[in-house]
Amino acid sequence: MSTYLTKQNRRLLESESDWIRQFACEDIDCLIICRGPIRLEAMETLSEMGAEYSILLSEKDSIAFQNSLAPELRSVKDPNRIHRVLDYTGDTKEERNQRIEQIIQIAKTNGHNAIFAGYGFMAEDENLVKAIEKAGLTFIGPCSQTVRQAGLKDEAKRIAAAASVSTLPGVDDLTARTLLTKSKRTDGGLNAIAAKYNLEKPTGKSDKKKCESLLLASYKAMVDIITVDEIGAQAKQEIAHLFRQKPNRRIRLKAVGGGGGKGQRILKAPEDYEGNFSSQLKKAVSKVPSLILEVLKEVKADGCGDNKNVLIEANIENIRHQEIQVVGNGNWCLTLGGRDCSLQMHEQKLLEVSTTVEGLQQAITCSDQIERRTALESDLVTLKRMETEAKLFGEAVGLDSVSTFECIVDSGQHYFMEMNTRIQVEHRVSELVYSLKFTNPNDPSDQFIVNSLIEAMVLVAWHKTKLPKPTREPREQFAVESRLNATNFGLQPHAGGVIEFWSPPIDREIRDDQGISFRNPDTNNFIEYRLSGAYDSNIALILTVGNDRHIGYQNMAEILRSMVIDGRDLHTNLEFHYGLIHWILAQDPYAKITTAFIQSYLVLCGLLYREVSALDLDVAFCALADNCDSSETFARKKTLIIRPLMRLLSNPHLLIGWIAKTRSQWFIDKEHLVWKINPFLVLNNLYHYLNMDANPNAPALKVIWEHDQNILSQGLAFYGHIDNLIDTNSWKEWLVLIAQKTPPNSIDADIWTEVKEAHDEFQMGLELLGLIAKIAISVGFDELYVQDDLSIYTPERLLDRKLIEETHKILIPPPSTSTDEIVAVSGGMLFGQEAPGAPCFLEVGTHFNAGDTLYIIEIMKMFNRVHAEFSGTVTEVLVNGYDGVIVTKGQTLYRVIPDEEIEKPDETDSSASGREHTLAQLKAL
Repeated sequence: MSTYLTKQNRRLLESESDWIRQFACEDIDCLIICRGPIRLEAMETLSEMGAEYSILLSEKDSIAFQNSLAPELRSVKDPNRIHRVLDYTGDTKEERNQRIEQIIQIAKTNGHNAIFAGYGFMAEDENLVKAIEKAGLTFIGPCSQTVRQAGLKDEAKRIAAAASVSTLPGVDDLTARTLLTKSKRTDGGLNAIAAKYNLEKPTGKSDKKKCESLLLASYKAMVDIITVDEIGAQAKQEIAHLFRQKPNRRIRLKAVGGGGGKGQRILKAPEDYEGNFSSQLKKAVSKVPSLILEVLKEVKADGCGDNKNVLIEANIENIRHQEIQVVGNGNWCLTLGGRDCSLQMHEQKLLEVSTTVEGLQQAITCSDQIERRTALESDLVTLKRMETEAKLFGEAVGLDSVSTFECIVDSGQHYFMEMNTRIQVEHRVSELVYSLKFTNPNDPSDQFIVNSLIEAMVLVAWHKTKLPKPTREPREQFAVESRLNATNFGLQPHAGGVIEFWSPPIDREIRDDQGISFRNPDTNNFIEYRLSGAYDSNIALILTVGNDRHIGYQNMAEILRSMVIDGRDLHTNLEFHYGLIHWILAQDPYAKITTAFIQSYLVLCGLLYREVSALDLDVAFCALADNCDSSETFARKKTLIIRPLMRLLSNPHLLIGWIAKTRSQWFIDKEHLVWKINPFLVLNNLYHYLNMDANPNAPALKVIWEHDQNILSQGLAFYGHIDNLIDTNSWKEWLVLIAQKTPPNSIDADIWTEVKEAHDEFQMGLELLGLIAKIAISVGFDELYVQDDLSIYTPERLLDRKLIEETHKILIPPPSTSTDEIVAVSGGMLFGQEAPGAPCFLEVGTHFNAGDTLYIIEIMKMFNRVHAEFSGTVTEVLVNGYDGVIVTKGQTLYRVIPDEEIEKPDETDSSASGREHTLAQLKAL
């Protein structure tokens, strides 16, 4: 017998075996202390398991950010099941400890016996887990010992090395080295430092062990025995030594308590600076202390008594970021395949895909190209090795829940990076391809299946070592997840914005959206939702599956094509995902994309966008009409052709996706563009690609207009009928036939002239499709491609820093401003100084140079430095305060006097230039 431990099947437990019934979880009453999609998923999973739950609600969800009330609450019927706190974590160590005490008190006062922390805030906080365990409550996640051993990157790295797991070269004990250096300058050494802060004398057989024990004592006592400045000075020495060994390799600084891309910075190699090596090195390491402070501030580890250790690692360029899903109960440990998370920007994952033994084996079998098959076989070997090491590491730390073993892959070599001791944002990618089957050791026919990783976490937390080791059972061959974020064309977070409408999910779509799509139960109308700037930029997780990777990507493309999300001041990366997936489908779904790819892809987007943005479609259409004998017929087609092209040209991501999708349908012959298929069909497909098909329920602005649809339908019917008559699907053969005066035998001579005239009329104006395609070639669209070995070929010019900055401004034009002011580049939280107590970047009278830091703006938990584009002097400060000031995009922050007068472009000249550019492109076509 087989069943699922879910709500709809709980009624079956009465007739099932005693062995299955013993794993019920109906006596759980859980306090959920996270937010976002994972909170809603936890609510639904606990309900299905028959458990009770309550929610911890931050006031930032309901008070500080109006109309940002957590949408999940719409499904909570009992108000007593919602508990409020000021914030989930607090800004300092003292506030975090107070919040932990408050959470424990809320749980005990309200009769909760378990706590679930999801993947945010304190999900990997050892102090929280320890406090929960001490209070006699159950933490649904790894125990405190596992969190400490695997969660801290420095200790995890040492354990990994001891377990024969591949690790990156570098320094993992920076704070211990800093303390050791300090002790050598201090009379009495480590013992004297311990006495000064009333700490016990350090213990250990070596100086390193003594330093580590003294540091641990300082964390418990909440005192700093070394300063951030001392850590920065030590880091300069360590990094200078590494640069001397590998002068061309960049270095990554990584806070031990970071996660989700936060608390990490990349230091440029000395070769990036002009001059001799000594001066290059000095200039390179001069930035280290400020970077150390930045990473510690970003993960809130700059407070008194915080663990301020920072890993220093060689930064392997063009890596692939892969991870293994691991599950254990303290006795057994197994893996659920891998996920490729290489498609990311600003250290933030954007798209994740499953990597499984079964999926790779299927791809290898279907591949008839030797280089491609060899590349896939290499991936299979790497995956198996990573799964083996993930299991070894999980056993070494006594994993008793769900965690993720993260690696970087460089060619055929992989290195352990860290283990995240929590559920991951992308966990559903793994649970969609594998389930867990638990079998009665005394009766193989007595078993149950678990498809949810959260359900597995609950089962392990509640029943621990009672659970027998399961087997993993394949479900789908492939799964993919797109992270729908509030970001602009350049993938930078866009704070604020209101969602006023979101189309319902379609077939094969799995949407984890925090409950934003919940409709008003009385009216079925969408309930508007304001995106809070207090948290990260993620709005929802969009998933789907497929029988192979190609089908999975096609399913995702259709989901994104059909999705409509509208609102006020709303920017999302929906079109970015749509365009990117079409580029991948046009190249190879198994391409070995690296973490550096998106940057180059965006540069190509920017170059393409700049060229087509200079086009004036009205000028182009009129120029074509002037050369046409049937101007009246031509005029009737204007909106049919211009409207979809204007939509295409207004969005760089839709544009690059369409070029990729149609690239196999045309070629360049002696500088002339030649279509392989009928351009009229290309136009019809463009309407579908843009989701502008006829739809009586959609606003007219969003779809094809009725008179245009009539022309399109007539044309499709015409070509379909003629194709049947002449029995050809070849556009090349059709063009040869239509150029002949004598009709084919299947068509009467008296209507052949009418056929030719109709063909000419339907083709009128379609030169504009070819114009855009040809422009793509002129900017080097084909230069970024997947090679036979599945690696990405990236031309050097797409890696040029100046071009990256130039195209960044094309994709994200700066807010409108005058030459005597500095404005906020985005909404967010403004910081006018490096750290509390540090000098302000700008004050009245401050002179700044181009490239200097003007301010730091926190946008959805990511810190962004804004640099001066020109030199000048501050005459007035218009922000009230320097730290934590909420600003809006375009808000004037400072009045300035520029060193040189800045000329603004003349709009008349720009318009004339656009006309000339358009006519020149048409002439070339």
